[in-house]
Amino acid sequence: MSDAIVLIPSRMASTRLPEKPLADIAGLPMIVHVVRRAEATKIGPVVVACDDERIKQAVEAAGGCAVLTRADHVSGSDRLHEALQLVDPERRYDVVLNLQGDVPMIEPDAARAAFEPLSDPAVDIGTIMTAMPDYARNDPSFVKAVVTPVDGRRHRALYFTRATAPSGEGPLHWHIGVYAYRRAALERFVALPPSPLERRETLEQLRALEAGMRIDVSMIGSAPMDVNTPEDLERARMAMRGVM
Repeated sequence: MSDAIVLIPSRMASTRLPEKPLADIAGLPMIVHVVRRAEATKIGPVVVACDDERIKQAVEAAGGCAVLTRADHVSGSDRLHEALQLVDPERRYDVVLNLQGDVPMIEPDAARAAFEPLSDPAVDIGTIMTAMPDYARNDPSFVKAVVTPVDGRRHRALYFTRATAPSGEGPLHWHIGVYAYRRAALERFVALPPSPLERRETLEQLRALEAGMRIDVSMIGSAPMDVNTPEDLERARMAMRGVM
């Protein structure tokens, strides 16, 4: 594998949970928990790409590394790309793992699973999925990965959708938004305009598929808990205390 870096896009604005990256969980800001989980993957150096000096200060106070990026990025991928240029202008790293800043309890294996498909030079982007819970089969907020098996837990993505797909008997797969990009793939991706299916489904990864890029998906045992609301935050706090 090529040299890799882990970047964690983090922004202060959140309508459902104000100042989300700084939310206290077990005595530490949430973003610090994510940094520590990312470091445990041992994939490469970890850098938070943030839009607010307060996030940067919180990360650095805990011994981590952070870089300030523009506040007006439309997507995490754009913030990722800017951060990569800032922290690695020498282009030492050819692979970047994009780990979301709101998964304070993600297992290192889940992050590594997104990275694994890039062992195949034909793959541009790696990501992860898990079994779709029955209660979410018809919920458009749960994104479905339509895939075909490749080898072991690895599959090739044919489509991503908010619809209940594929139809017929059989399992559905819940896509988890953790991505590993080849650097050249990330640069190509952010240079592309939003695609028709991306706009229709509001799923950014469809831009890559429509452009002919290959995305492979690793199956993992369960979805990492993300924190988007005050209720999610309380569940994360309880889990960290061993209540759940």
